[in-house]
Amino acid sequence: MKGKRALVRVDFNVPMKANKILDTRRIEASFETIKTLQKKGMKVILVAHLGDKKASLRTVAIYLSKHFPVKFLTTKILETNTIINLIDELPSETVILLENIRQYPREEKNDPKFSKILATLGDIFVNDAFSVSHREHASVVGVTEYLPSYAGIQLEKEIKTLSKLLDNKKHPFLFILGGAKFSTKIPLINRFIDSADQLIITGAILNSFYKTAGFEVGVSVVEKGYEKEIKSLLSSPKILLPIDVLVLRGPSSKKLLVNEVSRRDKIVDIGPQSSALIAEKIKKSKVVVWNGPTGWYEGGFTLATKILAKAMVDSKAFSVIGGGDTGAVVDKVLKNNKQETKHIFISTGGGATLEYLATGTLPGVKCLK
Repeated sequence: MKGKRALVRVDFNVPMKANKILDTRRIEASFETIKTLQKKGMKVILVAHLGDKKASLRTVAIYLSKHFPVKFLTTKILETNTIINLIDELPSETVILLENIRQYPREEKNDPKFSKILATLGDIFVNDAFSVSHREHASVVGVTEYLPSYAGIQLEKEIKTLSKLLDNKKHPFLFILGGAKFSTKIPLINRFIDSADQLIITGAILNSFYKTAGFEVGVSVVEKGYEKEIKSLLSSPKILLPIDVLVLRGPSSKKLLVNEVSRRDKIVDIGPQSSALIAEKIKKSKVVVWNGPTGWYEGGFTLATKILAKAMVDSKAFSVIGGGDTGAVVDKVLKNNKQETKHIFISTGGGATLEYLATGTLPGVKCLK
């Protein structure tokens, strides 16, 4: 493959604030694949997206240039006939990064003509973006119709690790579910309600469970329309709800038992008693899966999430963390800890992790087969 071009779909959709990258894990996850292709003498062309259709990957290109020689190509470049000549003229060690691929409307439509244009940039295609592999987009699925296509090293790690959970035989198996939307968690709950020993509900979705169970939730966020499904789940002895919570009452926060929440309170995290109880369960488990933060992450309420993350470090359980926000908090805990953490796997996926665990496959993986 020496001298050939590898078109590589990567995940550079990172959280940013004031042109500063807040979490670089997804970018760094692609380095092994990039280096492996370069060692084979291939020229690497990276395709990625960032946020909405107007966002630019320029800041990402600057960060990437700290690790590789980088050529950043603007979004209009695909509309010209000079791009291949430009790529071929660059030194083989230079990594080419295309501008946010979602600036092209035909990307998300998986337009065949657009896919074909993308495919002309490479001699092979490599998908190393697990977190977007649940999307049937041109740069994920469409290009595989026109190029020999392969899984990148990070994508392979994700699939191999998550696949272990689909046929898990080790117990106790603890599943911790958080995040904001219950509707996105239904397939996951249905998939693991039988195989998991206990399923603990946290995050904003917990409010809907409390309300359906008859508890006061005040002005907390509640997702309506799922009372029937939640009532059915509450009848299962495997479903556990935290016994205490942290609430905002005006400008101050209070730790309350669930039955002490008033109409003016907003639940923002699980309480210290529940955090301690869940931490003990983690330490006694052999397998732990955790998706979604326990509280209002954006509001800075991360204490319970950090307590559970520390429990996972102290535990010997094989642990899989899914979801971007949870992963960011857990990764920070791991970096501050000097203990062995090879038993913990932090997935780069959010929705992709949920869908893969629920269905056992993804569109971006199917097409590689």
